[in-house]
Amino acid sequence: MKISFYKYQGAGNDFIMLDGFSTSYDSGLDHRVVAALCDRRFGVGADGLIIINPLEELLDFEMLYYNADGKPGSMCGNGGRCAFQFARDLRIISDRSEFLATDVHEAFLHDDGNISLKMSDVKQVERLDARTFVVDTGSPHFVRIVDDIDAVDVFREGRAIRYSDAYKEKGINVNFIEILSDRIRIATYERGVEDETLACGTGVTASALVSMELNLLNGKIRVEAKGGTLFVEAERNTGNGQYVSVWLTGPAVKTFEGTIETEDIQRS
Repeated sequence: MKISFYKYQGAGNDFIMLDGFSTSYDSGLDHRVVAALCDRRFGVGADGLIIINPLEELLDFEMLYYNADGKPGSMCGNGGRCAFQFARDLRIISDRSEFLATDVHEAFLHDDGNISLKMSDVKQVERLDARTFVVDTGSPHFVRIVDDIDAVDVFREGRAIRYSDAYKEKGINVNFIEILSDRIRIATYERGVEDETLACGTGVTASALVSMELNLLNGKIRVEAKGGTLFVEAERNTGNGQYVSVWLTGPAVKTFEGTIETEDIQRS
């Protein structure tokens, strides 16, 4: 099968994008095809694959997200911004949008080219100990505060936590964060990719909420990932501890496009 694809990235978190408006992907894609496309040596290479499909509802489009292992994924913050920019480039939307990605999300374009995406409300920041938290920001995240992010072996330590008895069945994304006086530095091991990624939008969001929970940072929180800088804003409901009006802001850029024959890249 010949597939026309587009490649986008948000802070180095990269995705293969497929246009479901011009080609029908109603039944999705076989997980082996997705995994082959995302393979960085034998395919196009990406942290995940996204299809945007038309909707009959009063929303602009539906975003379907697949992890690099080919399995359907949960919400992806950087992917959501890339889907918004992809839809803009296809002239499906203009500078504002509401679309479906598990939940309904809003997004809009800033004058500087950055995109803000409204994330799901977060029910709680669960504290495991003084430096360790679990936060569900649309995807589950384990967050550990460290003294020096550069001293962390993200792949080894992240993989050990992700496949520990507590999380190996359903999986969890693992974030190591260094909280400074004016910003956060972060490194993330992502489930589904099963490796460190240059950025993770839902992980960046989780890290910012942890810093808010500890009353260390507030307002527009700057989070520096290895692939670029993102910003998070949220409001805390003091009555129930939930975080609402959670916004993730950062870049989303098209890098190239092409066509590929899936039969040529699938391996036994």
